[in-house]
Amino acid sequence: MKRVLFAGLFHETHTFVQGTTELSDFAVLRGAEVLACAGDSSPMGGALEAANRLGWEVVPAIDMRASPSARVSDAAFEWFWDRFETAASECVAAPVDGVFLVLHGAMVTEGIDDVEGEFLSRLRRIEGLESVPVFGVFDLHANFTRQMAMHSNCLVAYRENPHADARQSAVRAVGLLERAMRSGCVLQTSWAHPPVIWPPTGTATALDPMAALLALARQLEERHPEIWCVNVVAGFSFSDVPDAGVSFSVCSERSGDARVAQGALDELVGLAWKMRSLGNVTERAAALVVSEALGSPVNGLTVIAEPSDNIGGGAPGDGTGLLRVFLELGVENAAVVIADAVAVERLREWAAAGGWTASRPAGRCVIEVGGRLSEQDAGPVEMEVELLSLSDGRFELADKKSHLASLGGDWVEMGQCAVVRHKGVTLLLTSRPTPPMDLGQWLSQGLDPAKFAFIGAKAAVAHRGAYAPIAKRMLWVDTPGPCSSKLDSFKFRKLQRPIFPLDPMDSPAWLESHLSD
Repeated sequence: MKRVLFAGLFHETHTFVQGTTELSDFAVLRGAEVLACAGDSSPMGGALEAANRLGWEVVPAIDMRASPSARVSDAAFEWFWDRFETAASECVAAPVDGVFLVLHGAMVTEGIDDVEGEFLSRLRRIEGLESVPVFGVFDLHANFTRQMAMHSNCLVAYRENPHADARQSAVRAVGLLERAMRSGCVLQTSWAHPPVIWPPTGTATALDPMAALLALARQLEERHPEIWCVNVVAGFSFSDVPDAGVSFSVCSERSGDARVAQGALDELVGLAWKMRSLGNVTERAAALVVSEALGSPVNGLTVIAEPSDNIGGGAPGDGTGLLRVFLELGVENAAVVIADAVAVERLREWAAAGGWTASRPAGRCVIEVGGRLSEQDAGPVEMEVELLSLSDGRFELADKKSHLASLGGDWVEMGQCAVVRHKGVTLLLTSRPTPPMDLGQWLSQGLDPAKFAFIGAKAAVAHRGAYAPIAKRMLWVDTPGPCSSKLDSFKFRKLQRPIFPLDPMDSPAWLESHLSD
């Protein structure tokens, strides 16, 4: 029986948004509590289920997850580390055969730019873990670093965006660790970071450049048996750290020819550079796009994505840009989700004071909606609304392969919610920012999303998995917000420069060999 230490640390950090992500913002499982994830839709759930099938003795340490948001406090990370170190030190009293980690790869604290790299470096200094195989799974939107490569053997990235394969990727990583432990083969990770950074809108894996890069990665794995895994890492562009942006990692046998891994990286870097412009996707003004859509109606749902307020990228989800356009243009049968705990509480107080019930609605209420948390937004919109429903905001995923499953498994907590209507627009107001990655968000509120003419989605790419089956048309718009696809609007201070598309660049000399036709 193989004995494997398990842990998870998952946070995508947007360094340009206000505030700090504290320990209280994380969902924390410790020790045996981690084992309860087995079989759920999360990467940890998939990894534990696969480990059980293989007959491993799983030694659970700690799992911490939080939704994308601002920099994490140093205290929160050190709290995690203290408990991981204690659990790991106790665990190695009897030897372990491996370590399995569920990571994001783009976590930043107040004082640490490369949290995962720091974590792995500290892990290797624990007596008994200096040379055991360290495997795991991480998000395609990581900012992978040299330190992460140096202190791990094989970390496996998701291959799909939207992340329908997060759980599957964790299972694949468990299989590779099993192979390594049984064979005794030692892997090493080689890494490359071309001078390219793309907004999330340019990283859909069904489209180039990501589709072409992933296809090349699979070809390289088939071509070279000593390579066990090739990762195409899209990067997270809303993070001002040195290694933000596109990167590649190759996990190969240490006994093999180092030139093979380097050659694979060279091919990937060359292709990324050739296709760099395809990943720099930006949007047109919301008023223009919505006006055109109204002038060319379709019989069914039009989904309008608002990447600048992308909740899955760390935005607060309370932006009013698209809502204002819907109201100004008089759009009918439209719907928007806005995270606004203040508005929800105001509605709950109003309902309680007036004896409101869903079967006997009691008049209308004037509230202010959204625009409280983003410096770029125009501020709250005052409106008179009809209250349709109140709920606790808890729902089960309609699609267990939903992008949301990578964050928290089968169930989602939106916090207290209210559904209101103002003229032709229905608003789902949530107390917690909830990425629009699963139709259960609407269905749990008694609303059929397919029956709306327009839905505004605060997302860049991840909403596609949920809405593509029911949408007749999907559009993207530019509105004010902290996740703008126009990367030149951010004041990067730590990012390695020059880098495309932020700087005028001739082809770097080390890429010239990859640019010939």
